[in-house]
Amino acid sequence: MTTGINRAIAEAQQRGVVTSATLMANSRAFDGAVALARSLAANKARFSVGCHVVLLDGEPILPADRVASLLQPGVQNGNHFRGRLNDFVMAMFRGKLRPDEIEAEATAQMQGLHTAGVEPSHFDTHKHAHMFPAVLRPLLRAARAQKIPAVRNPFGQIWPLPLGDMLRRRQLWKRFAQLNILRNFAAKFRHEVEAHGMRTTDGSVAVLVTGSLDLKLFRKIVDNIPEGTWEFVCHPGYNDTELDTVRTRLRESRAQELELLTSDGAREALQAQGIQLISYREL
Repeated sequence: MTTGINRAIAEAQQRGVVTSATLMANSRAFDGAVALARSLAANKARFSVGCHVVLLDGEPILPADRVASLLQPGVQNGNHFRGRLNDFVMAMFRGKLRPDEIEAEATAQMQGLHTAGVEPSHFDTHKHAHMFPAVLRPLLRAARAQKIPAVRNPFGQIWPLPLGDMLRRRQLWKRFAQLNILRNFAAKFRHEVEAHGMRTTDGSVAVLVTGSLDLKLFRKIVDNIPEGTWEFVCHPGYNDTELDTVRTRLRESRAQELELLTSDGAREALQAQGIQLISYREL
């Protein structure tokens, strides 16, 4: 997204606990991200890079006439995806999104990483759009054709934090209710991934606290991770002038997360629970 976010991710790997990231093929700081990814790979760092497939809130790689159903309607000569997840989901439920166009655009983005010299270890999607079966299936077809072996499981625990912590942080209530409803798609997600012969984790944690993560919440989440293989979702970055030009709700929180993810406190919390860090290549 920005050079500052690229730099922060690399630092969170080199000095901290981050082991995997995903890269947007149609982003402004793509070349810098590729250079950092290749440098980390050359140094044999425990770090894997996947494809962050963008189907909303951005622009396609393919020409507009090849992804017409994915574009913001009513915009003359427009070449922009729908900006809001709600609009994307409503179009999906109304059958307006063409699966072949989703697959084609995802394929183009995945091939963009291959062409740049990055072999994707997995994929996820912007705003977790792949949690819906109608979007997931064409994405899995594209990934399998591109020999990408794994996908993020966006679903987490029902109670990712102790109830007392939930009640004390009112900003988490609405997001918790939304995520709890979306859990209805979790079983279908696992079925589709297995049917396509791909790998995934037991789920994701910390999605609920995106934008609010601090060391106290980090410790609470780590203390409550069940047995298995889980992805801790995070967004480190630098809140700089380049980020000011990007539409995102995550600003100060990115720098706060970078400080957390490179802290002794984060390492100590993981070690206290006997948690082993792996990358997607080791999944």
